Amino acid sequence: MTFIETEVFINELSELAKQNNKIPAEYYNKYDVKKGLRNSNGTGVLVGLTEVGEVQGYVVENGEKVPSEGKLSYRGIDIFEIAHGFQKENRYGFEEVCYLLLFGELPNADKLTKFTETLGQFRALPEGFFQDMILKTPSRDIMNKLARSVLSAYSYDNNPDSIEINNVLRQSMELIARFPTMVAYCYQASEHLLKDKSLHIHKPKPELGTAENFLRMIRKNGKFTKMEADLLDLCLVLHAEHGGGNNSSFAVRVIGSTGTDTYSTIAAAVGSLKGPKHGGANIKVMQMLDNIKENINDWSDEEEIEKYLEKIILGEAFDKSGLIYGLGHAIYTTSDPRALLLKEKARDLAIEKKRVEEYNLYSVVEKLGPKVFDRIKDNKKPLCINVDFYSGFVYNMLNIPQELSTPLFAISRIAGWSAHRLEELLSVNTIMRPAYKGVGNNKSYIPLCQR
Repeated sequence: MTFIETEVFINELSELAKQNNKIPAEYYNKYDVKKGLRNSNGTGVLVGLTEVGEVQGYVVENGEKVPSEGKLSYRGIDIFEIAHGFQKENRYGFEEVCYLLLFGELPNADKLTKFTETLGQFRALPEGFFQDMILKTPSRDIMNKLARSVLSAYSYDNNPDSIEINNVLRQSMELIARFPTMVAYCYQASEHLLKDKSLHIHKPKPELGTAENFLRMIRKNGKFTKMEADLLDLCLVLHAEHGGGNNSSFAVRVIGSTGTDTYSTIAAAVGSLKGPKHGGANIKVMQMLDNIKENINDWSDEEEIEKYLEKIILGEAFDKSGLIYGLGHAIYTTSDPRALLLKEKARDLAIEKKRVEEYNLYSVVEKLGPKVFDRIKDNKKPLCINVDFYSGFVYNMLNIPQELSTPLFAISRIAGWSAHRLEELLSVNTIMRPAYKGVGNNKSYIPLCQR
């Protein structure tokens, strides 16, 4: 067949696929199947137990969700306490959080120093990895390239398949340390080979933390300010873990339950996080706010902003989806603690970067968005902004390219993924095998000549 004939044939097959791969919606109610593993009241189906992290955004009374202030805890410690704790001592917190998530307790000064030094020793990629696995095959999407890099790391490991805890822990710490390097180098390779820009490769410095090294490696001159590193470190802390039910952490547990290797497991999580319904949401927020800025004459005119938000919700503006990105969350109802912490620091950086007017626009959209949505959609449920609402703006103020927003999420969440993998191996160690009910009609096989 010619190329055009092949394309026509594939289009015909697409219609056939649409026709024969859609389960009638009423079947899910008929057989009491939890679509998307969600109960009818919107709560998640309980499928496991975890001590790694807990997310609370409502209480259930008489089978109904009752909104409450959002809470996020790592190993039982409230995220506000964690953040204010290391900030008060004027130090970075991500490495401490990694230790807490992996080992279930806060490290003392000696253990934190040794753990941080170990990560520093692991940050450099294996000999030849950059040239052979990254530079030769750049990708327009850094998340896909990151997933490939994770899978490639299998080939550089002398003991890749063992799921003994000491081996999995060693692999986890190496990946936590190397994710920033992988992402930075994937980005530089893409800029050089796909955009014809100069190639700037800075080797990670063992004495620097995760946030500092990342900012250094993605910038031409390798320079950054203390405030920039502080804020990026906070972003990493806030994204490090979010309970076992988030899609990518659940993917870690599902894939890992088969007994497969760490690299296959974590690569699957990266693929999950890439999705715009999961880790890719902050990019949509940035694109939406850029669209609002282009179509609003006065960024301080709340009436004008409200009218444009109406158009967005009615599907008449931006991407016509009817969504205000960054508004609403599967669990949080009245507040997202991560967003509260990030907003507080975003204002300080906006003052330093002379972008207060833009910060104020975000604040107005945050204030008006729920009201407009409630009025137009007749929504009775509380809506709050989530962490994605401000994180993209923060990354932009840090001069971090938009295509690195979701990879940064991965750099942080690898800590939570690794903790969930360890917990699954030690606590469950049974392949995950839910049930699907067959609802197709019985048919007889028809010989080819009679079809």
